[in-house]
Formats: sequence, structure tokens, C-alpha cells
Amino acid sequence: MSRLSRCLIALASLAVLGALPLPLWNIRLAAPQYPEGLGMQIDANTVRGATDHDLGNINELNHYIGMKTIEPDDIPELRVIPWFIVGLAVLGFAAAAVGKRSGAYLWVGVFAALGAAGGWDFWHWEYLYGHDLDLEHAIIKIPGMSYQPPLIGSKQLLNFTASSWPASGALLLGVAFALGVAAIVVSRRAAAEVDAPALGVRPHEALA
Repeated sequence: MSRLSRCLIALASLAVLGALPLPLWNIRLAAPQYPEGLGMQIDANTVRGATDHDLGNINELNHYIGMKTIEPDDIPELRVIPWFIVGLAVLGFAAAAVGKRSGAYLWVGVFAALGAAGGWDFWHWEYLYGHDLDLEHAIIKIPGMSYQPPLIGSKQLLNFTASSWPASGALLLGVAFALGVAAIVVSRRAAAEVDAPALGVRPHEALA
């Protein structure tokens, strides 16, 4: 890889580490009886309310419709996500240090796989959370109704509007992934420019 490509991978790895203490996702509930809304923030290692009482209020509301209580200590993913983030950053630094294009491909591939797995796992958690209801003890029972919040975007759930959007940590991870892809593109262009004179072709033809 070129020096610029290695710097981009190293910068991307720093961005990955920078996402560790930041919130990854925000879920917000808005309804007439809660004009200021209720918020839930998902970090790498915990789930907490946007304010001190939001998570408790959300759990209390969910009790009426038979949804399970959200207990951060009972979510196993929250114990391993920080390690995945740190491991991804270490792998990126190693790829930058070695300086081989295959290392950049590996890093971007692992990053994409972890992102896809994390997105599916989050969707699956939301699915179980919204469909696995204790209707025997629920105060409000609506046949056929489920309460799965959206993975991204907004959705109407009874008189609540549930909104789910990536937070600053997820956005920073997106920037890191883009930097990794940019490192590969820069590396390919640099290699093509070096090889083109020897092959007797123009650089843009070498990239074709």
C-alpha cells in the first residue's frame, strides 16, 4: 500500500476506537401524554435512558402490553461489542503497519461482516422484544398486535411514534469504513500508476 493508504487505514482505526465511548443508536418514543418524548440510548456496553427516568418509564409502559423489561445486564451482546470494536481497531493498525493491500481488504471485509452481523442481531433483538409478549399478564391486549420498533426510521405503535436512528458512534464507524474503502482505492490507483509505464499503457487504462 502507498503511504497515504496506510495513513487512511490508521486514521480509520482511530475513528473505530473513537466510537467506543459514544452512543451507537437512539430510540425515541413520542406521544401526546409525553410531549417531551422518552428516549433510549444504546451504547457499546449498556442501554440507558436519554434522561435518568426514561428507561424506567419505558419499562413501565411496556409492562402494560406484556413486553419484557429491558435489563442491560441481561443483554449478552453488550459484553462483547466493546471487544469487537477494540479488536477491529487493532486489526486496522496491524494492516497499516504491515502495509500490504491484502491487509486492507481483510480489514474492510471483517468490518463489513461485523457490521452486517450487528445489524441483523439488533433487528432480531427488536423482533423478539416486540413479538415475544406476556399476554397472560398484559393489561392491554390487542389481538395480532406486535410492538417491534423500526431498525431505522419511524413507525407508529398504538399512540406512540417510535423513531430509531444511528447516533454519533455509529456515524463515526461509518466514516471509518469509508476511510478503509478509500485506502483500497488509493492503493489500487497508486499501484496502477507505478505499473503503467512498465507496461506501456496509460494509468487509466491500467485501472480498467
